[in-house]
Order: sequence, then structure tokens, then C-alpha cells
Amino acid sequence: MNYSILEDFEKLISEYTGAPYVVLTDSCTHAIELCLRYQKWQGPIIMPCHTYISVPMTMHKLGLEIYWDKEYKWDYEYRISPTNIWDSARAFDKDMHKPGTWKCVSFGWDKRLAIGHGGAILLDKRTDYISLKSMAYDGRHLHISPWQEQTTWYLGFHYNMRLEDAARGIELLSRPDEMPNMKSQIVTYPDVSKISINID
Repeated sequence: MNYSILEDFEKLISEYTGAPYVVLTDSCTHAIELCLRYQKWQGPIIMPCHTYISVPMTMHKLGLEIYWDKEYKWDYEYRISPTNIWDSARAFDKDMHKPGTWKCVSFGWDKRLAIGHGGAILLDKRTDYISLKSMAYDGRHLHISPWQEQTTWYLGFHYNMRLEDAARGIELLSRPDEMPNMKSQIVTYPDVSKISINID
């Protein structure tokens, strides 16, 4: 299978956001999960009370304690403190990358780059890029084909972007002036700190 279209999309996102490296995923939520897993984060997480439900669900999935910051107000993106990981699901801007941060973006139907499905991680270092990309693709190294010939494996997840989504992303990103201005769209999230999650 030819995965070059994924690299083409990574390159376009890199040029647009200013991030040296880009890992494509199937969602922003899974991008955040991969970052936390890769960093082997075990301490508590500080989060705003008002956000999308998948983020605290991810923390529960990973067994991470959440400290809710009731004063944390945001309208575009927020840091998942005290990590360097950002939930930037509503952000996708020209030159948005900031060195030292891992920004996780979304390409959902109601986002700036509205592919309808997918996400990405914006990174500084090639070593992080190689490891996170392998994690997102079932532990595979995509340059080895067929995959059965790969001899060294690390833990991976089926969180990869589909080729057709990458193709759609390339098409949309070729017309950046047509993307909506998300900063002008106010989205109100419920207080997810009040939600009780049953795991039985």
C-alpha cells in the first residue's frame, strides 16, 4: 500500500502550522491519548471543567486523576496541565505551533479543516515523531512493506488516519482562505466535572 499521501498531508500541515513534524491520527482525542501514553504520564491532570466529554473519558481510560480548575476559562485551546500537551481541537491556524508544545488538533466536521474525521499532533523532534507515528499505526513502521516483514515491535494502537481522509485534507488545505474563522464562533461546553462515569 502506498502511504505517500500521508506524508504529503503531513508536509502541508507542517508548512501551514510551522510545526517541524506532524503525526496524523484518526481523532484529536486519540492524539491526546497517544501523547500521554508516550510520555508515560502518571501524575494528576489539571483541566478546565468545561470541555468536550472525550477528554476526561481519556483520563479515566488511562487511570489518571483529574483536578478540576473551576476558574480556567478558555475559548479556543487549552493546556492539559502540567504537561506540554494542548487540546487544540478548535484551533488550526497559520503558524500556530509553539516550540516545546505538543498541540493536538481536530479535523472533525465542525472544525476549521473540516475533513469530517481525523486529527494530528504538532511536534518539534523527529524522535518523537517516529515513535508516535508508529504507535498510531499499530506499532508499525510504514516504510516496511509488507508489514509481516517487520521484526521489532513496540506497543501500538489502531489510531491511524485513513488515506481518503488525508486526500480530502490536502484538497481543503489547498484553499486555506475558505476555512471558517473558529475564533468568531463561541462554543459552550457543559461542566463535565459534574458527570459521573459508570465503569461497571
